[in-house]
Amino acid sequence: MKTVRINRRMMVGTLLVALCCVAGGCREEEQVTSSEEETVAPPQEENTVKGLFLLNEGNMGSNSCTLDYFDYATGVYSRNIFAERNPGVAMELGDVGSDIGVYGEKLYAVLNSSNLVEVMDARTAQHLGSVDVTNGRYVIFHGGKAYVSSYAGPIQTGSNVALGKVVEIDTLSLEITREAVVGYQPEEMVVTDGKLYVANSGGYLYPDYDHTVSVIDLETFQVTNTIDVAINLQRMEIDRFGRIYVSSQGNYYDIKSDVFVIDSQTDQVTGSLGVAANEMCLCGDSLYITSTEWSYVTGGNTVAYTLYDVQKREVVSDCFITDGTESQITMPYGVAVNPDTREIFVTDAGDYVTPGYLYRFSPEGKLQWKVRAGNVPAHMAFTTQALYSVD
Repeated sequence: MKTVRINRRMMVGTLLVALCCVAGGCREEEQVTSSEEETVAPPQEENTVKGLFLLNEGNMGSNSCTLDYFDYATGVYSRNIFAERNPGVAMELGDVGSDIGVYGEKLYAVLNSSNLVEVMDARTAQHLGSVDVTNGRYVIFHGGKAYVSSYAGPIQTGSNVALGKVVEIDTLSLEITREAVVGYQPEEMVVTDGKLYVANSGGYLYPDYDHTVSVIDLETFQVTNTIDVAINLQRMEIDRFGRIYVSSQGNYYDIKSDVFVIDSQTDQVTGSLGVAANEMCLCGDSLYITSTEWSYVTGGNTVAYTLYDVQKREVVSDCFITDGTESQITMPYGVAVNPDTREIFVTDAGDYVTPGYLYRFSPEGKLQWKVRAGNVPAHMAFTTQALYSVD
């Protein structure tokens, strides 16, 4: 573990310093810039997974969200591909990228401050359409639908904020078909057994956070249960045993971050892992957890890379990076694991102002390469379809 400077994500999620001065994002007409390419690895053509999309959040108010792509077949990492592949769309994706996902032949990027979901062709990264979603956060897919969590109101703090909602989007028509009102400032979601679970953070209500998980019946699209879990909830994963893992960020003072477990059969909280978490990625029975736990008491972040075995129900490693190269990472911000190769990807947000980095580690946790990404590299999505060149 090491201690580093304050985690800006946590500050944004709680105090929202400087965010209130931004009324909303937009797409500005600017000169299109070319993408940049860099060879970082030898070609690997035998993989089912063909590539990795990386969404760089950008800085709020700067309209600087960008999209990068790593191609396994060529070993080439390409920076800022959206503008070049979409000359008819205003430069860049928009303001603050909050999530990305691939479903079928489409690529979805949630643009939080731009209040939209950008939909692209996953084979070309070319614009197909967009869906207006106010203050969108995260996206998951099920049964031909995309589900997006939404703060359902402007970026603001205080007690006079709206309840959040989950928006259902038909992936063929790209039309919003249904909405369900949930808790305050909903974040990540999981789907199982005909139910959608969403973690409510209440981040705009600091210090009076929300502490619930809303359960939506997918047939009626009504909230059928509300589970009291812990304050300031954010990340969610579900294992093959039907156990849901939901992270609590705590209050950054006397209530620490932890990961709580919900039994999806009973909708009861069955315990916690006793580890802090900002990011989680489940691959097989391995839950990869990165943490930059900020404390106002100590005035710093405690960084950890925890590996938890969901079958054994135990922490198997306090650091899944095994060669000491975690010391190169200033601010771990995103984590993803290739389901084919079990290679581990970790993004580094650095100082949040200059470009960050993407690190790729072997399944054993040894650094294979790192590459410069965009500003605040954050969200990743693997694709089984090759990304084609476009003229």
